[in-house]
Amino acid sequence: MPETNGHTVEKIGGTSIARTDVVLENVLLTRDAVKAPYGRIFVVSAYAGMTDRLLEDKKTGAPGVYALFAGARNKWEWSDALSEVAIAMQRKNAEVLGDSPEREEADAFVRERVEGVRNCLIDLHRLCAYGQFRLDEHLATVREMLAALGEVHSAHNTAALLRQREVNAVCVDLTGWRCERKLTLDERIQEALERIDLATQLPVVTGYASCVDGLVSRFDRGYTEVTFSRIGALTGAREAIIHKEFHLSSADPRLVGESRVRKIGATNYDVADQLSNMGMEAIHPKAAKGLRQASIPLRVRNTFDREDPGTVIRGDFRPARARPEIVTGLRGVFALEVFEQDMVGVKGYDAEILAALTRHDIRIVSKCSNANTITHYVDCPAGRAEQAATELDARFDGAEVGLRRLSIVSVIGANLDHAELAAQATTALVEAKVPLLGLHRLTRGTDLQLMVAEADFDGAVRALHAALIETRPADTLTDLDAAA
Repeated sequence: MPETNGHTVEKIGGTSIARTDVVLENVLLTRDAVKAPYGRIFVVSAYAGMTDRLLEDKKTGAPGVYALFAGARNKWEWSDALSEVAIAMQRKNAEVLGDSPEREEADAFVRERVEGVRNCLIDLHRLCAYGQFRLDEHLATVREMLAALGEVHSAHNTAALLRQREVNAVCVDLTGWRCERKLTLDERIQEALERIDLATQLPVVTGYASCVDGLVSRFDRGYTEVTFSRIGALTGAREAIIHKEFHLSSADPRLVGESRVRKIGATNYDVADQLSNMGMEAIHPKAAKGLRQASIPLRVRNTFDREDPGTVIRGDFRPARARPEIVTGLRGVFALEVFEQDMVGVKGYDAEILAALTRHDIRIVSKCSNANTITHYVDCPAGRAEQAATELDARFDGAEVGLRRLSIVSVIGANLDHAELAAQATTALVEAKVPLLGLHRLTRGTDLQLMVAEADFDGAVRALHAALIETRPADTLTDLDAAA
């Protein structure tokens, strides 16, 4: 690996990298970086919206190139969508690089990559028309290839942008384009970075990396953070930094109000895992695991707040004072309840329920049980939950299987060892006239989960945030560091 001397590895998200002017001033070429631009490795996501065009829209599910190719309702609809991607990429080139030789090079790069992908997909379509080859056996590879196209586009442009400003930036392409060898993720990273001199070169690395296991297949849209994490661990970075479009805050400011939320400042990887479980990822849990095991602290910074140091996540952090840090949660989860009067003292029920949930690809958020009832709180489409409930009803003769839609609101913190926390939370909901449907608190002291009706989610978050976070004095990052 490259010779290291206290370097950082930094990931720039899609929304941030799309704001070229802000990223240049606040991340790539800050006042300190202008004087000493090296000693950093940047991992970049595709520009905002580009992966949606290539795969499918993450929020609406609208089909992109991949979904159109896989569906094959119209033989060439996917090709038209790919042409639209090329136009969008060249439009971005003009925005980022202006009227310059670098833009002409970037346009040629896009044409070469896009037409290469198009020819590959046409050949695959033709090959599968003979019947001996099945298209569905190759779709995972197609998805990987299309995801890679968005990542290499932004990395190529960012490196060119830095070279325009006399920084010796190098685009490090981990996508495996025209590479005939199959490598593991670690091998791909090590081979690509072994000739990089971090003292004189600034590598801009693709967030997608081709490897034998398939990053998209394993981690879906979280693959960029996994690449970022492995680069940090393999190169021995002193710190990993994620540049996002927001602060890691005590609640969603759109729900609670900008003036009411607080930046976290410092926390630990246990809290990061709880946030992931609630769908509010500071970092993908697999990426967090890699950094935690390598003892690398993670800093989450707001791209649009240049002077703020952000929030530091460490493995060994624990504040001296018990304090809730974040109020968040999940709307519209399902409580899948199995009641069997004769369950008490009988083994096997739990295993059967888990097997059914696994068969239907259902994610478990939380779980509780007593003598004759087991309840799983699951996050999945309604159809899957209903299928699992029907299967379990048929499997357990005499059991009552219930399915109820509700929401989970979670109070999370690195140290929640506060004897009155549950009472304060319950009181806050009672005063806000929000009926409490359930409450879980584990002995580890990192989260308190409160189940409420789906329609009460917003009110519960506001009430708990006001009672548990807005009432205490604001902590500073220095104070929190001293308490670690």
